Amino acid sequence: MASRQPHIILITSDQHRGDCLGIAGHPVQRTPNLDHLAASGAWFRSAYSEAPTCIPARRVILSGQRPATNGMVGFHGGYRWQPGPTIASELRAAGYHTALIGKTHWHPLNARHGFHHMLVANSQRDGNDWSEWLKLHGWHEPLAGKLHGVETNSFNARPSHLPEGLDLTSWAVNEALKLFRKRDPEMPLFLWISVVDPHPPFTPPKVYYDRYIAAADRIPLPVIGDWANDYDTPNIGLNIQPTHMNLPTAWTQRMRAAYYGLINHIDDQIYNVIRGLKSAGMWDDTVLMYSTDHGEMLGDHNLFRKTWPYEPSAHIPFMFRIPDWMDPCSPTIVDEVVGLQDLAPTLLDAASIPIPDSMDGMSLLPFARGERPAWRSYLHGEHNRREGGEESERVPGNQYLTDGRQKFIWFSSDGREQLFDLLADPMELHDLASNGTHADALAMWRTRLISELRDRPEGYVAGGQLVAGRRPFLPDELRPESNPVRS
Repeated sequence: MASRQPHIILITSDQHRGDCLGIAGHPVQRTPNLDHLAASGAWFRSAYSEAPTCIPARRVILSGQRPATNGMVGFHGGYRWQPGPTIASELRAAGYHTALIGKTHWHPLNARHGFHHMLVANSQRDGNDWSEWLKLHGWHEPLAGKLHGVETNSFNARPSHLPEGLDLTSWAVNEALKLFRKRDPEMPLFLWISVVDPHPPFTPPKVYYDRYIAAADRIPLPVIGDWANDYDTPNIGLNIQPTHMNLPTAWTQRMRAAYYGLINHIDDQIYNVIRGLKSAGMWDDTVLMYSTDHGEMLGDHNLFRKTWPYEPSAHIPFMFRIPDWMDPCSPTIVDEVVGLQDLAPTLLDAASIPIPDSMDGMSLLPFARGERPAWRSYLHGEHNRREGGEESERVPGNQYLTDGRQKFIWFSSDGREQLFDLLADPMELHDLASNGTHADALAMWRTRLISELRDRPEGYVAGGQLVAGRRPFLPDELRPESNPVRS
């Protein structure tokens, strides 16, 4: 183990799509601090969430394991988890002070999994450490964080009712700044700042909402693939928590303006983190990483929220910087395909800690040093719900493979396939699966997916062929020893 170990600050957001970065060329999104982090460190342009929804993605982050390895292949709440080695437990064992501020979304919510210290706030609801802090500032009403009236996962948008500085993101960062000042100076620090934004409700502080509403005429409208379900007119009267529908243009602009405002606010708070690290004398010894759990469809292809295998949902921002004494080569732009499973191995490697055999991911640290290590040919992602329920009908189970240049999708419910050329068609407007000239590419990707799913208990493969209509397993059926407790 190295005699000099860096501080490690991991910042994750919730539902930040990969194209919403200034450095990625977005026409209105402002992210100067993330842009600087990417340009002064390593930026991974082909990063994906292996299970693009909150619960399974956060298991991947913590454990360094793929969804099928950690037993959570879809969004299933209330299952107790015994993950074995985690990024926090390994760093703690190596002498780190380990802390988490913000969202966990595992069960039980306060299970430490190697963290010495936790302040937990999974959403803008009462009953968490943020809402308790709000009460100290005079907000004693029930659901103080949600008096704006906008439901979680809704497309509705408006400015927050809270005075600026009382939002959950600001709270998490302020608590981090306190920790920088009060930490044990004899121990390296691992801190996971896990903010809830830009996950709905789309209620940014007013100054950020106003900034993007003022640019409404430049806000890009949703793109609709030639394969997508079409609607002659906007849908009125449907569930305010949609997975697919067509919104009136003005509603879409408000939703997107608020979403961009939430990201802009996170970006400004990241500056406060960097400034706090410098003030505490920690910056020159800090590894700083930013990513998210998954993206957000925002109406593209008439789809909303997450779980979908398409770019807005599955493609994510991923970047980090290492201090000068760790021999960075910056700026470094990496196009090899990476996933959230690589996050934990990377940070352990940065601390010169052996990567446990239980982790599926690989360290990205060589890339940050300008090296080009042997790497995977493609990444496998999936999202599956128990068939038969309302949610499974709205968001069918899916499997996807991508190398960052092409993407192959198989819907396990009905066997439908899709193929996209991400270089020529990054917005996935044209499905090539029905084009006979791409039969060889389809066969190659299909063979790869068969190899990935061959030994799965769901029975997705039989006789060397993919089998549709198989019932996805719940976590307790995949991992009986996990002792599920449903909440």
